[in-house]
Amino acid sequence: MVIYHYLPPHDLGISIILVTAIIKLLLYLPSLSSIKSQQKMQDIQPKLDALRKKYANNKEEMSRQLVLFYRENKINPLSSCLPLLIQFPILIALYQVFIAVSRTDPATGILPANQLTHLYTYLREVYATTPIHTHFLGFVDLTQTKNYVLAGLAAGLQYWQSWMMTRHQPKQKGGNLAQNMNRQMMFLMPIMTFIFGVSFPAGLTLYWAASTLFQVLQQYIFLRRHLHQEQTNVTQQ
Repeated sequence: MVIYHYLPPHDLGISIILVTAIIKLLLYLPSLSSIKSQQKMQDIQPKLDALRKKYANNKEEMSRQLVLFYRENKINPLSSCLPLLIQFPILIALYQVFIAVSRTDPATGILPANQLTHLYTYLREVYATTPIHTHFLGFVDLTQTKNYVLAGLAAGLQYWQSWMMTRHQPKQKGGNLAQNMNRQMMFLMPIMTFIFGVSFPAGLTLYWAASTLFQVLQQYIFLRRHLHQEQTNVTQQ
């Protein structure tokens, strides 16, 4: 609401995108660590497959060897989930915000008294009499659900993000468990994103789409540098 109040043209959608950019900036290092972890997991996948094949008949020894392998290579298989887990409290908080905004008086667009108490004092005084415009670019009502366009955009960006991380994986005959799971998630996550995007207020879907877009840009920059470094190493060899 501070950004909405001070930044012309007082567009709630633009405010959400800027808040998303701030959040992604704060999560830049954890997100980068997650991308590096995913890429490293792909790089060592052939060695992991060899270990699983070697100890296929001894599950206990396989587990021990995998733990040792992760430790020696300084890899945490769960580290790629950290940014997503951090975002869940943010999503919950934003959901409460959009629910609150959707409860403005339909006739005046003014927040009721029980919602005004959540604003900073000086904003509370202003928006006790000033309506809140909940439309993005003048025509997308961010308080309404069933916005199929934004949900489709968020799902498409989710697919693009997953595709970027898997397109350089070497394809193996029959695949392996990790690759098969990654490919399944590449389709499952966009489907879930679309379903949630349609069910939630459009403002939350806009946040998810913007967040995913920033993540795609971060991945693109990292992968481009990673591939350039690989090509440099091959040339030097």
